Amino acid sequence: MGGLLFNVTTAALMMLMLNGGLALVGQDTLRRRPVPWAAVGLTAVAVAGVTTQLCRPGAMDALDNDPARSGWWRTVTSVFLQNGGFLGGAWNIATLAVIAALANRFWGTPLTLGLFLAGVLLPQYVDALFGENGHSTDPRNFAGSSGATYFLAATLSAALLLRTLRTGRRRGRESLKEILLAVGVPALGLVIWFAQSNGHGLVSVYGFALGAAVHAVTRRTSGRGPAQAGSAAPAGEVPHETA
Repeated sequence: MGGLLFNVTTAALMMLMLNGGLALVGQDTLRRRPVPWAAVGLTAVAVAGVTTQLCRPGAMDALDNDPARSGWWRTVTSVFLQNGGFLGGAWNIATLAVIAALANRFWGTPLTLGLFLAGVLLPQYVDALFGENGHSTDPRNFAGSSGATYFLAATLSAALLLRTLRTGRRRGRESLKEILLAVGVPALGLVIWFAQSNGHGLVSVYGFALGAAVHAVTRRTSGRGPAQAGSAAPAGEVPHETA
């Protein structure tokens, strides 16, 4: 029963962030947008990682993040392996593909890759900062992409909140819905962390905090949204204020 509740709350958190991401980029604009190359690349590497672990029996031992084994590369390579069985692996890869696509369409390719990498590396540094040497805040159990995916998804929720607070007065009930979608992410994340020690909740709080900071900085330096800053912005992006 505990395992089922864990899975339900974890999935509920993802659905909350997915709906927030769709509200942010504008669901009706998805077909008009360019190919999200960051999402394509991350998903391809994840599929390659699973293929490798299936075809080479020693791949998990060589690439996972087992603290009993040495290897500086393990923190990164373990993200592209899966150890949750067929359904768990399929869920992780599917959510990675969808969330990375939404992030790519809002943040642009460089920021999406940078934020995903932050989701890979940040939990272990937060653990070290607070002297956590036992149960890690990262939901990875030696392997898995879910922690970095939830982190990345939460950055979109933070951007949705800041955008709505800035532009939402004229949209009434719709803006209230977006605010609830956004603030529900850190709220639910903290609840499932404290109630279940569910690391997906805490890494979502980390992602929300970093997403808010990055969004504020990119708007301050460019005067526009992240994906619209500079000539390197993805072609065809629409201003995220009009999602």
